[in-house]
Amino acid sequence: MRLGVIADDFTGATDIASFLVQNGMATVQVNGIPERGVGSAAQAIVVSLKSRSCAVETAVADALQALRWLQQQGCERFYFKYCSTFDSTARGNIGPVTDALLAELGEALTVISPALPVNGRTVYQGHLFVMDQLLSDSGMRHHPVTPMTDSSLLRLIEAQASGKAGLVAAQTLDRGAEAVREALTALAGQGVRYVVLDALSEQHLLTQGEALREMTLVTGGSGLAIGLARQWASHEHNSAAAQAAGAPVAGKTVAISGSCSAMTNRQVACYRQQAAAQAIDVARAITGGDAYAIELCDWVAAHQQDPLAPLLYATAEPALLQRIQQQYGAEASSEAVEQLFARVVRELQQRGWQRFIVAGGETSGVVAQTLGVEAFHIGPTISPGVPWVRATERPLSLALKSGNFGDENFFARAQTEFVS
Repeated sequence: MRLGVIADDFTGATDIASFLVQNGMATVQVNGIPERGVGSAAQAIVVSLKSRSCAVETAVADALQALRWLQQQGCERFYFKYCSTFDSTARGNIGPVTDALLAELGEALTVISPALPVNGRTVYQGHLFVMDQLLSDSGMRHHPVTPMTDSSLLRLIEAQASGKAGLVAAQTLDRGAEAVREALTALAGQGVRYVVLDALSEQHLLTQGEALREMTLVTGGSGLAIGLARQWASHEHNSAAAQAAGAPVAGKTVAISGSCSAMTNRQVACYRQQAAAQAIDVARAITGGDAYAIELCDWVAAHQQDPLAPLLYATAEPALLQRIQQQYGAEASSEAVEQLFARVVRELQQRGWQRFIVAGGETSGVVAQTLGVEAFHIGPTISPGVPWVRATERPLSLALKSGNFGDENFFARAQTEFVS
C-alpha cells in the first residue's frame, strides 16, 4: 500500500506528513512536482503545492500533474489535503480540484473531512467549528485571502464544485465503521458526490480511517490521516527512527511570520516579550527592494547571539491589516511582503543561516521555494501538525507552521525544547 498525498500548501504538507509518521507510515515530502522519482521505500509520499489561493485553472493543472506523478511512483490510494479551516474562496480551489481528481481517477464519490479535534477543529451536523466557535464566527472570517463567512461544509463544497453533497453525522460514526460504510453506499445511491463527515473526537477519525481504507480518493485536513495511517502502516516501521532523521541541524536560527491569523497574532505578541522582533514596513517592502532586505538581514545578524532567535513579522491585527490593504491594495501588499521575505531568506542563507521557523502557509511556501529544498525528512513534532523538517540533501532545517496552529509560546518552544 502506497499513499499519495496532494497538499495545497507547504505547511499543509508538513502537517499531514507529521501525522502519517507519528502513526506509523514511513513518509517522504517533496516540494513541488519532481522531475524524477524518489528513491525511497516510504509508504507515503506527500507533494506540497502552492495552490490554495492561485487561479483555479492553475490549481487544477498542478493537482492533476501531481496525481499523475504519484501514480508513476506506484501510489494506489490518494489524499487531497487542504486546511482544517477549509480555506477557499467562493470559486475554490477545493471544489474544482476535487472534481478534477475524481474525474481523472474515474471515481464518483469522495469524502470531505477537515476535522482535527486535537487542534480544536471539529465538524458537527456538517458545520465546521474552530474551538467553540462556528468557522464563520472565528478569526477566519477576516482572513485576507480566503475569508470564511459560512460554516456549512455542504454549502461550501456545493458552491465550488459540480455535484451534490451529503452528510454522515456523528451519531452514525458512533456506531462504527460498518455503519459509516453503509451510509456511504446509501448516499452514493442518491447521487451524492461529496460526503461530509462529522468528527468530534479522535475516535471518530479512527472510525473514518477504518471505513475509508479502500477508498481510492479521500479529501480532508490532516486529521483523517491519523485513522488511515493506523490502517495502512507497516508494523516494521519505526516512527522514532523516522523522526530522528528529521531532527533539526545545528546552526543559526531566524523566525519569520507572514500569517495574520488570530493564533499567529497571539504567538507574535507572546514572542515579542521574549526576543528581538522587527515589524515589516509594507511601504518599504513595496519600494525598498534589495536595500531594505539587506537592512533587515543586518538587523537579524546583530541579534544572532541572543538566547532566542530574532523575529521578522508582517503579522497584523484585522484592523491594521484592513488599513494596509486599503492603502496599498491586498494583492500588492501581500506580493511585496512575500518577495521581501524571499530576498531576506536568500541573503541569510548565503550568510550561513540553517534553521528557519516560519508562520503562515503562503510565507512557508515562499521560504521553502527560495531555499530550493526538493525533499524533507519529517522530524519531531513541535505542536500537533507542525514538525521540524530537515532537507534530505543538505544541512537545513525548517519549522513550517500553518497560521492557526500551535500554542501561544510556539516560537520559543520550537527552539528551547527541540533545538540543541
